[in-house]
Amino acid sequence: MADRLEPRPVSASRTVMARAMLPSDANPWGNVHGGEIMKLIDSCAGAAAQRHSRSKVVTARIDELSFVAPVFVGDLVTAKASVNEVGRTSMEVGVRVDSENTLTGATAHVASAYLVFVAIDGHGRPVAIPPVVPETDEDQRRMDAARRRRELRVERPRRA
Repeated sequence: MADRLEPRPVSASRTVMARAMLPSDANPWGNVHGGEIMKLIDSCAGAAAQRHSRSKVVTARIDELSFVAPVFVGDLVTAKASVNEVGRTSMEVGVRVDSENTLTGATAHVASAYLVFVAIDGHGRPVAIPPVVPETDEDQRRMDAARRRRELRVERPRRA
């Protein structure tokens, strides 16, 4: 168990997932449903959280999700995720999604999101997770921003 809580570098959680968007992912006009992008975001972020915690994880919150460009049938969509910051049993994962028209090579930033995951044991109870260690100035910037977002979450009143 002690080995499980050794600090881990951000790079240990970095995860990339890509998939081509099919007609079944879109509306009749060829625009990919936002829910398909959300599913990819949650899957990629969950994998990053599991890689960091080495335990089962559940999505506790989508703190922010911004769609900034449309995705079309035929685009290759790539999600990149890594752990930004860790609490005792929860962690924030940042995800960036880009699309590529594989015929023209044109790329676009499609969406960004911050999700909070909780590590759980076999009975669904939260378990402690290792700290995350930033490796670059960009990792440190993301960690600092994640701490500010956490402070804001804690200040918000909970709704029933």
